[in-house]
Amino acid sequence: MDNIAELIFKNQRAQAEKLLKAGFQKRGQQFVQQQPLLAAAFTLTVTVTLPNTVITELIDNETQQPYTLHLTASNTGNFVAQVRQAYTEALQAIATHCFETDVFQTDQAHLLIQTIRKNYGDELEFLWKKFPDNAIWRRSDTKKWYALLMKISKRKLGLDSDEIVTITDFRLTDKQREQLIDNQTYFPGYHMNKQHWFTIILDGSVADQDLLQYLQTSYELAH
Repeated sequence: MDNIAELIFKNQRAQAEKLLKAGFQKRGQQFVQQQPLLAAAFTLTVTVTLPNTVITELIDNETQQPYTLHLTASNTGNFVAQVRQAYTEALQAIATHCFETDVFQTDQAHLLIQTIRKNYGDELEFLWKKFPDNAIWRRSDTKKWYALLMKISKRKLGLDSDEIVTITDFRLTDKQREQLIDNQTYFPGYHMNKQHWFTIILDGSVADQDLLQYLQTSYELAH
């Protein structure tokens, strides 16, 4: 993936139904679309492999050779700039119409996103521009938060590692706090009131069934 495409599709996840609706053709495990660029001076081929691999090829229709000058930022000139702009806009349109934000890429993060969407009808809210890896869910009726998703270093949880992990915060009862918090699997709420929230690393250390039960309890506590 070139730098332009890499930036556009970073933290994005392709949606098969949306790709087909946008005119992509399914070829085996790939989705392929061709479109003219700059009044048919070029043909842009975009190949998507789920969940988020994007390969592009830009062909100069006059020479029938690949055109790559637009991919190098140091290449200037009006024509190259026009090609670069048209190329960027075409990819941005695909990202907007065929992809969804996928900052949190673990299986359990996807499980929470899908379960909350299905059961409660709520979507992640990214409230902080300076912290694009932090998001929350809130109840639509009370407007109270009941879960958070974040990417942080394990060291911030008191563990001896700089590995970046995806975590979730849930509300908890006093009884749960006494039973759960062990600073190995269950942690005091990161960036939240530690008396009323706890943190789980979404790496499978907590079973999916338990994770969804904690979610339900947290949702109920946000009444």
